Amino acid sequence: MSVRRRVTAVHLAAGALMAGLLIVPAAPAVAAAGPTTLPASQYTLSANYHQFDAVNTALVSTLGTAAVHTVMDNANHDRTGLPSSFSVAGLSTGFRFDSTDNGDCKSFPQGITTSRDAVGTANSGNYDGHQLVLVSWYTRDECGGDQERSRITLVDWDATYPNKYRKILLVEPTGTAATPNFKDIPIHAGGVSWYGDYLYVADTGRGMRVFDMRKILRTNTGGTADQIGRQSATVYYAHNYAYVLPQIGTITSNTTSGTNLAWSTISLDRVSRSIVMTEYTCQTCDGYPNRAPRAIRYPFAAGVSTFAATTTASQALQLPWYNLNGVASHNGRWWFNSSGQKKLYYWTPSAGATTYNWLGAGESISYWEDDTNPDLLWTLQEGTGNRNVFAVEQATYDG
Repeated sequence: MSVRRRVTAVHLAAGALMAGLLIVPAAPAVAAAGPTTLPASQYTLSANYHQFDAVNTALVSTLGTAAVHTVMDNANHDRTGLPSSFSVAGLSTGFRFDSTDNGDCKSFPQGITTSRDAVGTANSGNYDGHQLVLVSWYTRDECGGDQERSRITLVDWDATYPNKYRKILLVEPTGTAATPNFKDIPIHAGGVSWYGDYLYVADTGRGMRVFDMRKILRTNTGGTADQIGRQSATVYYAHNYAYVLPQIGTITSNTTSGTNLAWSTISLDRVSRSIVMTEYTCQTCDGYPNRAPRAIRYPFAAGVSTFAATTTASQALQLPWYNLNGVASHNGRWWFNSSGQKKLYYWTPSAGATTYNWLGAGESISYWEDDTNPDLLWTLQEGTGNRNVFAVEQATYDG
């Protein structure tokens, strides 16, 4: 099977509802005002994939790497099924994290991508022998505290493997080639895209941080939960994590529009070989921009899964919607998830916009291509105790 299991959405009696879990069906959809075009030439990226080469080479030599299949062979958390009370139009499949991660008030899931992003439909979407769902998280120093670190979770999603997942800490290399070290990355990690061997993680005020999935490092699980980095020439701690993924470079966002982009979420478009991003803006919130958000498309360099040293956007849109936590694009079509409005917006330049009822606490979106079954939209909810990771058939939300 290309996916672990497929689930038929059901409508539940009112007495069986759990707050926040049952979603109003997508139909009937309503027409909506759509985006307008902005000058794409105003938005550029500067890419540096070699920012930490010297230190990373030393870290690899000292600690050694673990391939993705090795990490999954040592997966140590059990995912569970969606609750029976969860229903959304077009529901295909999904899961929850274990009870500890589902109820953790310090860590929050944000971005989502899959091995189908990384490699497409070839070999049933397997990367290093595994079909995977990857979720990015940020962690606070206490419940309601400041952002302290970020991580990813690799979740096995194939019928031939157990229902397991493993956490990997994201780190930034520090020190020198002689004394290599690393530190936490305290970003929101609001979006993530996996293309080829490279993982792109949204960095709200900057652009994206880049990681190489072939360079997962092994660390010592000893020490205390607050220890991070080099302890001696051969011992490195990472808050008791067994694996860390070091940053290899930075993709810096530039604009001549006068207002810097807020990189709230990103997604991969395999058809046009590009990454799309959008901004979370809010008309009534403190601490967020109160302006119409934008969505920008940046193409990869020809024939590779990396950006050129300088990249100019190929598409730029001004959006009429707010509270956007998720974006996806595929074959000229766009989807935007508004957590605050509980709406999923679909738009194409030719057909215009359509609005669907959606869910609260919704986050990023990833498009799942399938050669034999319906294409899917993978997404997730961040709310404590209600962290449903699920896929819907994209045809349910295509206007």
